[in-house]
Amino acid sequence: MLLIPAIDLKNGHCVRLRQGNMDDVTVFSEDPVEMARQWADQGAQRIHVVDLDGALKGLPVNLKVVEAIAAAVDVPVQIGGGIRDEETVQRYLNAGVAYVIIGTKAVNTPHFLRDLCLEYPRHIIVSLDAKDGRLALNGWSKLTHFDAIEAAVHCERDGVEALIYTDIGRDGMMAGFNVEATRALARAVNTPVFASGGVSTLDDIRRLKDLEGEGVAGAVIGRALYEGGFSLADALKISAA
Repeated sequence: MLLIPAIDLKNGHCVRLRQGNMDDVTVFSEDPVEMARQWADQGAQRIHVVDLDGALKGLPVNLKVVEAIAAAVDVPVQIGGGIRDEETVQRYLNAGVAYVIIGTKAVNTPHFLRDLCLEYPRHIIVSLDAKDGRLALNGWSKLTHFDAIEAAVHCERDGVEALIYTDIGRDGMMAGFNVEATRALARAVNTPVFASGGVSTLDDIRRLKDLEGEGVAGAVIGRALYEGGFSLADALKISAA
């Protein structure tokens, strides 16, 4: 089971939001590259990076920072936020990023995802960000009528490497991840699913571990690690048990 520390980039800094609200920002580090090194040194086997500015603008804004992170650590880096064309995917992969995360465009332009999975097999992950089971797009600024589970099935058909499922209502709120929604989505597909949004205690890690046999491959963890809810080392001990 993979526990993946998150580095959310805004104006070149490492930040965390609450429920995706760009006006509710906490800056945890002004040096995200050093932050990535710290997580890798503490045992992280992968680093999750999101270009928050890019997610809103629809194009990479913090590309240089992402390139520096990929060059600074020896573990795989996955990047999401504002990736809306193949040229951006190619730039990130050329920079040493291992996985590129598609969000908005995977939902509203299905052939784009299908083409990427054919062109870059095993490098494409889709982020499904939902509120009450409905997907949100464009940096979570637009709630759609699309159903998260239906979208997951389509993504699997296209050949994605993994899915990241975020319950927006719980993201950054330290209230625990949505166990039932995560389980339901993981049961609907054979593709590995990573939980995101709300993982806040070691009990959440134990709940994740209980879902491992149902297709949940791990979690992306943010605020809990930055605010000391638990240490990465303690979480890794549970996940490895």
